[in-house]
Amino acid sequence: MRCGNEKHEEEKEAPLMALNHVSRVCRSVEESVEFYTKVLGFVLIKRPESLHFDGAWLFNYGIGIHLVQSKDEDKLPRDKDCLDPMDNHISFQCEDMEAMVKKLKEMNIKYMKRRVGEQEGAAIDQLFFKDRDGFMIEICNCENLKLVPQRSIGRIKLPFDKHNPPIELPTHQQDMLLGDL
Repeated sequence: MRCGNEKHEEEKEAPLMALNHVSRVCRSVEESVEFYTKVLGFVLIKRPESLHFDGAWLFNYGIGIHLVQSKDEDKLPRDKDCLDPMDNHISFQCEDMEAMVKKLKEMNIKYMKRRVGEQEGAAIDQLFFKDRDGFMIEICNCENLKLVPQRSIGRIKLPFDKHNPPIELPTHQQDMLLGDL
């Protein structure tokens, strides 16, 4: 029987480290690879050979995108033109919003631009657009606003480089990277 003066067992924190990947079912793996590499700068990486289905893995910015060939296109988004910021989407932080706008214009990608969150002299600029399968993507400068918890919480974990997967580069790419140092 509880009397109210016992200490409640502290909620256990999930042993998570960072976002690893986002998986997207697509109409065409090849077209989606082209989109995510050319528009967003992802790099095609090797998938485990044990995966016996059509797909591709991409990586950059500390996260992966796993593309899987659709077996049922009825499950993909139907309205590829509607840009609603309240829809499901993935968001990427960007250090040069104007460069991203220029890139979207050059590639004839329809986008919506808005500014939100005016507080303490800061705001977030957002760009919304869709990939070739109709999944929405947001590009933002979200780091402009402070993260302020709504209630007392435990510690917030920030991702560190040690959480990124090891990367094996061909020798000429390693030399190029080391030459930049």
